[in-house]
Amino acid sequence: MGNTFDTQALQAFITVAECQSFSLAAHRLFLTQPAVSKRIAALEEQVGHRLFDRVGRQIQLTQAGQLLLKRSYALFDMMEDTRRDLDNLSGEISGPLTLATSHHIGLHRLPPYLRHYSRSHPKVKLDIHFGESEKAYEGVLQGYLEMAVITLAPDPDPRLESVLLWQDELCFAVSPEHPLALLPEPTLGDLETYAAILPDQSTFTRQRVENILQSNGVKLNLGVNTNNLDTIQMMVEIGQGWSLLPRNLTQSLTVLPLLDTKIERPLGYIRHKERTLSNAAQAMMHLLATPLP
Repeated sequence: MGNTFDTQALQAFITVAECQSFSLAAHRLFLTQPAVSKRIAALEEQVGHRLFDRVGRQIQLTQAGQLLLKRSYALFDMMEDTRRDLDNLSGEISGPLTLATSHHIGLHRLPPYLRHYSRSHPKVKLDIHFGESEKAYEGVLQGYLEMAVITLAPDPDPRLESVLLWQDELCFAVSPEHPLALLPEPTLGDLETYAAILPDQSTFTRQRVENILQSNGVKLNLGVNTNNLDTIQMMVEIGQGWSLLPRNLTQSLTVLPLLDTKIERPLGYIRHKERTLSNAAQAMMHLLATPLP
């Protein structure tokens, strides 16, 4: 066996073990399935043991795999922290910065910051993963993401530091031609008659909608289900139903004044409290906390 582990292979091994699936692990790691399989094969060759038994579509850890998994989390974290400590010694802002962000934040909030960052720190290689906030939380907890700029959880994991950057106002909205837009004084109860276009149940937005409707005795009439807010905005615009959308996506829509109070979702970045931050990550966090001209 070699003297050192490949951290990418170790990361893939941990994720496959947790997902019990190469395809699900690939999705979580933002890789192709062949790329994940290649990393596992390389790790098996390095340790000299098969790590997974593959029976049909089912996979299980071998005895060697179980032993390696027990020590992998601490080993992976120690290796990554050591690498960052060594990289930080020079004080230079360079090297890789692996971060995740949601599609909406990546499209509508981050571009000016990323442009400024790339110009200020050309030696940093940005590795940006676009996906769901919930997956980004797991990535930061497991250590394969250094930070994530996402919708902050109402009850964050105590191992994470969450820093609020923006409050995103959410509005009930429909197409100007939708029947709800033609009502003189629409109410929450009127939503029950028409299809809702909403993200998955695990998301902050969906949970807020369900809580609001449930507390007012209104049933949810779910139509299309997708996690991409820009896709939801398009479906609402062509008259397929109503949704709860960020205000900046409602310019072409009719906002329904259904509540007396604002609905907001907190946006910001998260990092693991016990992990060493690279100089590149520290520079990014400093920039995000600084208002741009």
